[in-house]
Amino acid sequence: MPRIARDYNKLKVYHTIIRGIDKQDIFYSEKDRIKFIEIIKDTKEKYNYELYAYCLMDNHVHLVIYDKNEEISKMMQSIEISYVRYFNQKYERTGHLFQNRFFSKKVEDREYLKMLCRYIHQNPLKAGVAKTEEYKWSSYNKYLKFNKLVDTKFLLSVFSEDEKEAKEEFIKFHNINVEENKQKEINDMIEYEMYEKMSDEEVGKYVCEILQIDNVHEITKFNKDIRNEKLLKVKNLKNISISQLSRAIGISRKIIERL
Repeated sequence: MPRIARDYNKLKVYHTIIRGIDKQDIFYSEKDRIKFIEIIKDTKEKYNYELYAYCLMDNHVHLVIYDKNEEISKMMQSIEISYVRYFNQKYERTGHLFQNRFFSKKVEDREYLKMLCRYIHQNPLKAGVAKTEEYKWSSYNKYLKFNKLVDTKFLLSVFSEDEKEAKEEFIKFHNINVEENKQKEINDMIEYEMYEKMSDEEVGKYVCEILQIDNVHEITKFNKDIRNEKLLKVKNLKNISISQLSRAIGISRKIIERL
């Protein structure tokens, strides 16, 4: 297998996450997961991106995507809209399914890519759901046999130029005890990035979903009692400071602090 030379500063590889609103499940059955995979296949054809890793958990999804044409927002929006339409129709529901805007972070070096994919593949193990190699809804086993969904050559090339050796090293790498090596540090960093970095705009959208309003600035138009009631619901959101909440909704930090 020839090594694939790519400049990571120019490569548009992203770790993206879609989460259920308020941590609710987004998959109720095996058919739901199958449908989500079908949507991934459709969007790959439409937007011509490469998929390096994925994992479908009950209330969130990890994807590692090579965005060839710089259309990451369009891709993710297409995936979300298609799945929400299916889900709401099937379960006779309306409204939001996913939490605010999808998370995305650019992957900037080979070592981080390796660690990230292992972190994603080990999600079921960490959650106590299944062993990495036994979990049906991740890309781990796609690396060990032929498949049309996951683009495996790039990541395998990081392990070895020889395909057989690359797969052996891939398995060995995933079996290392994460508590005894650098992976634990990487896991902590990935989780910090996932939950600590939301823009003011994303916070505003998140608040709208929680309070079921269309525009975050509607809060300022309520009378004092209703306004304070709504502010109390969002005052202590995890990993969102009062200062950022104040900026996102346009209400004085002191007002929110006094509640």
